[in-house]
Amino acid sequence: MGLFKRNPFGHILFLKRWLIRIAGALTHQRYKGFNQLHIEGSDTLRSLPQTNVLFVSNHQTYFADVVAMFHVFNASLKGREDSIKNINYLWRPKLNIYFVAAKETMRSGILPRIMAYAGAIKVERTWRAKGQDIQQKKEVNTEDIKNVGIALNDGWVITFPQGTTRSFKPIRKGTAHIKKTINPSLSLS
Repeated sequence: MGLFKRNPFGHILFLKRWLIRIAGALTHQRYKGFNQLHIEGSDTLRSLPQTNVLFVSNHQTYFADVVAMFHVFNASLKGREDSIKNINYLWRPKLNIYFVAAKETMRSGILPRIMAYAGAIKVERTWRAKGQDIQQKKEVNTEDIKNVGIALNDGWVITFPQGTTRSFKPIRKGTAHIKKTINPSLSLS
């Protein structure tokens, strides 16, 4: 791999690899020790196609759930059986894992900007602006849907249909729109 090889969004893969390694090293103990991640289905992850897979997940924290999924996906793909033991799986991480995130969230500080470089597909919320729910819903930005399609063609995408970390919020139409418009070959939740 060339030093300046880029993904479809223009991110330098060498830099992305190191961001994932560093973030993984900093967070590994949280999931292995403190939070005791319970993992099932590593064999299923290994049997998935390399591209065009959409994961649909609930969203409980801003970044911890995405980071946990990066750990689980990479550990499983490197042969760990329902475990994230031995952090060596991060030495050659899967670089084509993306997650859908709100543009306003991913621009809110240095940590979100770093996380965005590691794999965010930034979308504009149709139901929220400047931190407030809005009454007049905006139209779906077709460029956002196109970017999800680009990411699916390159690898795996994680989406959060509630679009927020607040409990008991309604499920947004974006995930159904992705499924209907792009029709990934496989959707898992």
